[in-house]
Amino acid sequence: MNGVLAILERKGAAWNRISGEALAAARNLATHERQPLWCAAVGGTDGFVAGAVTRAYAVEHELLERYTADGYTLALEQLIREADPAYVVFPHTYQVRDFAPGLAARFGETLIADVVGIGEGVFVRQLLQGKLNADYRHTGGGPCFVSIQSGAFRAGDLAPGTCEVKVFTPRLDRSQIRSQPGEPFRMAAKTVDLASAPVIVSVGRGIKEQDNIPIVAELARALGAELAASRPICDNGWLPMERQVGSSGQTVSPKLYLAVGISGAIQHLVGMKGSKSVIAINKDRDAPIFEVADYGVVGDLFEVVPALTAAVRKAKGA
Repeated sequence: MNGVLAILERKGAAWNRISGEALAAARNLATHERQPLWCAAVGGTDGFVAGAVTRAYAVEHELLERYTADGYTLALEQLIREADPAYVVFPHTYQVRDFAPGLAARFGETLIADVVGIGEGVFVRQLLQGKLNADYRHTGGGPCFVSIQSGAFRAGDLAPGTCEVKVFTPRLDRSQIRSQPGEPFRMAAKTVDLASAPVIVSVGRGIKEQDNIPIVAELARALGAELAASRPICDNGWLPMERQVGSSGQTVSPKLYLAVGISGAIQHLVGMKGSKSVIAINKDRDAPIFEVADYGVVGDLFEVVPALTAAVRKAKGA
């Protein structure tokens, strides 16, 4: 066995955002293991081949035009047996959760799911809503199957590229598809997709009361950022639940995350750990948020935030 195979996923006609993160994780793994990086997708990999990829597989068959667990499991089993990779990496999506455990079982393996970190032969998963990290090692004789948590790896530095593309047509028969495809799973409608926001200003319980939210909202508008919040703010109904960041909210990975009045409970840190740069404003110099912040301001947010908003607007000439 040789190679790291990333299985990418489409969302309609477009690529699922987390597919890029899975490919970035697979690239890191390939670098650690000194193995070639490959990718594959049902329906083809057009428009999604990074410079580090040396081989791509377009898995095509009429029975795969609509998703079924049976079809995907059978098709990808055949592909994996032919390609014979040492590692198979998936994005941790609802679709992958449906078929990947059974696919791994066909090889006598277990899926190491929802991985947030990769080291030298070690895969890191979080337990108890992020309170503990656990290290997992693959000890089986077959391929190692891994799925990657959303926001855990950054896809922004994947350079475009070209490589050899092989069309793989699995041997499938309609009698093997035991279930009828239904409507694709749809998450609850959201007015904002924090996961795709490049800049986020997030507010915590340090804001004290709902009437003070506009102070932080003004800063978000000045920066052209999305407004987010920690769980207590959303639980109180001060902001909609779709703006919550954390283990029970959205997982985000913006270029800039500005945490205002957020202490840094582990449940919140789980949701924003993928941020490229973190700025924290808090009057408590011992707040846990400062342990993960790249820049910290110890001060009263009611003084710091309006001054920062004014400075941003002045710099923009607004």
